[in-house]
Amino acid sequence: MVKKGVALIRGANAPIAVDDVLKIRVEWGSSAADLDVSCFLVNVDGNVPTDEYMIFYNQPKDPTSLIELFETTPTVKTFSLSLKSLKQSKIQKCVFAVTLDGPGTLKNIPNLKISAKSFNSEVQFDIDQLGDETSLVLAEVYRYKEWFKFRAIGKGFNGGLKPLAEAHGVVVEEEVAEELPSKVIQSTPAPISTINLTKIDLLKKKVTISLEKNKLTTEKARVAVVFDASGSMSNLYSKGTVQLAFERVLAIAASIDDDGELDVWFFGSKFMRAPSVTEKDYEDYVKKTYPQPRIFGGVGVGNNEPLVMADVIHKFTVEEPDKNLPTYVVFFSDGGIYEEKKISKLLIDSAKENIFWQFVGIGNAKFGVLQKLDNLSGRVVDNANFFALDDLDRISDEDLYNRLFNEFPHWLKEARRLGITN
Repeated sequence: MVKKGVALIRGANAPIAVDDVLKIRVEWGSSAADLDVSCFLVNVDGNVPTDEYMIFYNQPKDPTSLIELFETTPTVKTFSLSLKSLKQSKIQKCVFAVTLDGPGTLKNIPNLKISAKSFNSEVQFDIDQLGDETSLVLAEVYRYKEWFKFRAIGKGFNGGLKPLAEAHGVVVEEEVAEELPSKVIQSTPAPISTINLTKIDLLKKKVTISLEKNKLTTEKARVAVVFDASGSMSNLYSKGTVQLAFERVLAIAASIDDDGELDVWFFGSKFMRAPSVTEKDYEDYVKKTYPQPRIFGGVGVGNNEPLVMADVIHKFTVEEPDKNLPTYVVFFSDGGIYEEKKISKLLIDSAKENIFWQFVGIGNAKFGVLQKLDNLSGRVVDNANFFALDDLDRISDEDLYNRLFNEFPHWLKEARRLGITN
């Protein structure tokens, strides 16, 4: 059993106490440093069984729930690893790594460390002598006889998340193919691809799976997203939840939109039609486009969904009408809906147009008419769906996309039958 507080140097290892759950904690000393933390669950050949065994910000757990990633604070990320489940699996080791998301190198990251803690023991590795790398393999939990050991690695290399992922067998599809280095973690710079795997690239793979499941792979549609920007949403803006939701919807646009462009609106008591965006310009879009979350129209003024809904309808039916391209709108709201009659009228009137509304409720709130969409009469076709999430950050990408596409195929089929869209 490892004694509490054991410190390792680079290359050293230590046995892990026989316990059920191991907490892997990665932390660093500056909130200005944006690090992406990842874990690769690999087989005896050093490769992941499938891409779903790469654990990172947009895929926080593996299919069998061996391990799960949590954000404790902006500078602390924690993995919860079930050792008993890991022992019963075919996974040989869990490789933990970080990638710098942004300019600079890891040399400027202070107090980077990783620790492994069980019920009554802990081992820690403080990473020093960082160079000009942008990615770093921190440590690994690996099989040793009948149990596991923790090894301090601290090997860095250049190239970002893409070569790190491919080094562990994650398949990365690129429109522009470039020759990649052999699957060896380099401690010094090497000639590698300059194309970095983005969050949107990985999310698109999840979208594709859901599109295949719902028989939508050949469909094209204009995609739009509407975000509640009221004061009650401020915390979700500041902690990056809205940016993450934006990225998840952008991956849909990148997959099915005719030009890969996502149309964006923010609303409170007033609304803002934001610049359209593609996957090339997704980073910090919410912060750059709407840097100070606030209530349009002053504190205490309620939301006015009808205003922004009317503008969405106007854009796609008056400014840019196209009967050959249906419009798929994802509408995020944290509740407080009071303009029920106006919202109902807009939904009834727009049922004659080729627009489908997918409303997503955030938190346990009152969503009024949105919770009664199935009973909203007067529409030529059911053109809207609603579901609520207690915590938008906690739902998996797979579950979210399956929910987002739950009603859309049915609407599309019926809208075509009625001649609403081609």
